[in-house]
Amino acid sequence: MSTQGITHTGGARTAVRLRPPRNRVAGRAIALWTLRALLLWGPAAGVAAAMAAASGITGLVPWATGPLWALTAAVGALGLLVVLAMPQWRYRVHRWEVTGEAVYTSFGWLWQEWRVAPMARIQTVDTERGPLQRALGLSTLTVTTASAAGPLRVDGLEADLASDLAQQLTEVTQAVPGDGT
Repeated sequence: MSTQGITHTGGARTAVRLRPPRNRVAGRAIALWTLRALLLWGPAAGVAAAMAAASGITGLVPWATGPLWALTAAVGALGLLVVLAMPQWRYRVHRWEVTGEAVYTSFGWLWQEWRVAPMARIQTVDTERGPLQRALGLSTLTVTTASAAGPLRVDGLEADLASDLAQQLTEVTQAVPGDGT
């Protein structure tokens, strides 16, 4: 067995079952998720503060100034909570594993989900690297299956590892009989 790449269980096929995956994503995923949360919550708090300040300065809607500052405080507090807690929590939950039989994922923070995709059900394998991911040397591996639940995504992998896994999965799924449906 290996902790990276495809784990082979020997000559005999093992039953594919839902179980916790073994591998963590890169530690830099915490920074990625923190930056994404800041990019969402920072502007939201900024807009609320700008509206409150404009209301106070112009005096056009004097009754709204107090509630707008309260909204700013609420958005700021909730955003701060999300920025501080979510990335750490997600890192504890976010796991992945690829075996010769299936791809396993565990992800989420408020709503947590475990998924397994047998090799015979995999249709496409992709990697994605947005600007923040490129800056941090990370990538997202997306495994699309014939499932109505949608693709399996592993966010926060080392870029080289994601690329290698995509190549390995492509080779393995091409060797598996069937059409992925």
